[in-house]
Amino acid sequence: MEIIAQHHTLFLVMAVAFGLFMTWGMGANDVANSMGTTVGCGAITVRQAVVLAAVMEFMGAYFAGGAVADTLSTGILDRTHFVPVPHLLMFGMIGALLATGIWLMIATLRGWPVSTTHTIVGALGGVGVAALGLDGVRWEMMGGIVVSWFVSPVLGGIVSLLLMLSIRRLIFNTRDPLKQARTWGPLYAFLVGWMVSLVAITRGLGHVNIVVGSVKGHLLALAIGGLAAFWARLMMNRPRIDEHASDRAAIYAGVERLFIPQMLLTGAAMAFAHGSNDVANGIGPMAAALQIIETRVVATTSPITPAILMIGGLGIVVGVITYGYKVIATLGHRITELTPTRAYCATIGAALVTVAASGFGLPVSTSHIVVGAVMGVGIARGIGALDLRVLTGIVVSWFVTVPVGAILAALIYHLLQASFS
Repeated sequence: MEIIAQHHTLFLVMAVAFGLFMTWGMGANDVANSMGTTVGCGAITVRQAVVLAAVMEFMGAYFAGGAVADTLSTGILDRTHFVPVPHLLMFGMIGALLATGIWLMIATLRGWPVSTTHTIVGALGGVGVAALGLDGVRWEMMGGIVVSWFVSPVLGGIVSLLLMLSIRRLIFNTRDPLKQARTWGPLYAFLVGWMVSLVAITRGLGHVNIVVGSVKGHLLALAIGGLAAFWARLMMNRPRIDEHASDRAAIYAGVERLFIPQMLLTGAAMAFAHGSNDVANGIGPMAAALQIIETRVVATTSPITPAILMIGGLGIVVGVITYGYKVIATLGHRITELTPTRAYCATIGAALVTVAASGFGLPVSTSHIVVGAVMGVGIARGIGALDLRVLTGIVVSWFVTVPVGAILAALIYHLLQASFS
């Protein structure tokens, strides 16, 4: 208590600065999860991807990022054991932010696409054990999060595989693939617009003091889905394609061209979904630290205010703009060859699973989901279409990240405690 009072301003600055540092690393590294497939299929350039990601990541973080932040601020560490010593929980949250930011900076400079979620969850577990031993961590919550890491990529792969098979059946394996593409394409766009907006409206806006009734929320989501479908219809009528080509390969190439404009929509949706889930990795611990600094007590909840969401969104945007290009190509080029339709299915599948998890407050790994989604569209062509060496390296990096985050956070926690005790 006295420690917090003596260094109140310093702790405030540290909490906000390390939160910004961590979300900067998230934008610099994890942006590949949201835009890699869109760049990989050639729909947009890296520069365009950075601009699109900066806008949509911020919107996802601000308008739909509150539920997952609640989980990370209050769900992993057992707060009841920290009630007599609130400053230890504050040290833990600040240490977790700094540790995660450092690891993301190292990974980004090396071009490694690591999981931000793994890092921060591992870091919180590390400071919990460092502070109070095994009793400091809510292991049942930790177990549920870890299970979601294994389930979510499978779901992403299944959804993307089903979408790929549906496009193959409804469009490619028909007498007139071009006509069928223009018929079914807008319906896929409606699915993206409706699902993403529904979760944002019904489960996210309350954190920024915007309340929309259930009926109005569903109607608004349907309207947004309709606008997405209308936009897709207009975009698919723009490319000049030989409608009477006799060569089947030329017809298939024309179908791929029709889906390129739609990748802007799906890429934007994925960036929104990524921002809605992964911003919590930074603002959840930051919110907990700020609450303790201001009240000097350990509360059952840490308010996720619009200002905190704004800080997290800004950190992501700066990270995307400054270093996002370094990691953005890995998921787009190296796992499997992506065409616009394959990237389209992978991005939709990943976006739907991620935004659904955000709505339920689950801090899933977007890296896992995107890799699973890309694998799903690759499996549609056979296991030989996947680069298993690249996949192995990515999976190994996931497992390494958790202990690295835990150890680094525990060391920083002990350093903070020794410095201010």
